[in-house]
Amino acid sequence: MTDLTQTPAVPPTNPMRFGISSAGLLNAYTWAFLAFMFAPLLLMVLSSFNDTSPPSVTQWEGFTGKWYAYFWMSEAEMRADPVLRALDRDRFVGCFGNSLYVAAFVVPLSLILGLSGAVLLTRWRSRANGVLWWILLSPMLAPGIVLGLSALVFWGRLGVNAGLFTIIMAQTTFVAGYPMLILMARLQRQPIELEEAALDLGASPFRVFRRLTLPYLFPALVSAAVIGFMASIENYNTTMFAKGGSCTFATEIGAMARNPNGHPPVINAVGTIIIALTVLAATAHAFMSRREAQK
Repeated sequence: MTDLTQTPAVPPTNPMRFGISSAGLLNAYTWAFLAFMFAPLLLMVLSSFNDTSPPSVTQWEGFTGKWYAYFWMSEAEMRADPVLRALDRDRFVGCFGNSLYVAAFVVPLSLILGLSGAVLLTRWRSRANGVLWWILLSPMLAPGIVLGLSALVFWGRLGVNAGLFTIIMAQTTFVAGYPMLILMARLQRQPIELEEAALDLGASPFRVFRRLTLPYLFPALVSAAVIGFMASIENYNTTMFAKGGSCTFATEIGAMARNPNGHPPVINAVGTIIIALTVLAATAHAFMSRREAQK
């Protein structure tokens, strides 16, 4: 007898029946993701050449390069433009100089602290390593607002006014986590037997570190320095709450973007320059890596 309570098996649906394959879906998702990521950047680049403010790509007023020439044009030319004369070029350049000044301290301090933390966690075997890991990594996980306000309150209690010094201290607190992770990954691949052999042959720990460990870490140190520099330059949240009356490149762009009449296209020009420098640096790195691989 046939069991009427059993549900007949349904044959699996074949995606090809509807003209869809898994590879096609993956390609469609990939292109949609790339469009979502890079379409705003493309629109920003296009609007940086449009002679209208606020920036627009739908209302084209003509091709221009004055948003780029803003940084070197004469005072007379700048005052003749209704948009550029409302901007303070000297302040903008000064804020960018402040960012370079801050990064000049943040990067080496972060490398020193990150290297110390990486060596401690990879070479010192203890039950406290797990706790130390979370303690040293916690500044990266904390909101930037918390770090900025903490630095402001802490140094204010010590009589230090908010300014570039508090920015340096606040940024170093979380930027040091990036070098630590990069250097830890490099140290974990280094054969510890080399260090142990050098110590057995009479070398001091400092000599072992200087002659073996440090040269091995050099590529990772360079990468960590670049990432630390970029993290310092682009940081906004932490810097905003620790800067006091000072300014940096990121905070000044943020202030210009909050213009109630729309941000000036100079910001789009700056973003385009940053994209161009990033692409050139990545291309040069890929070219040099390929040449070294061929050798």
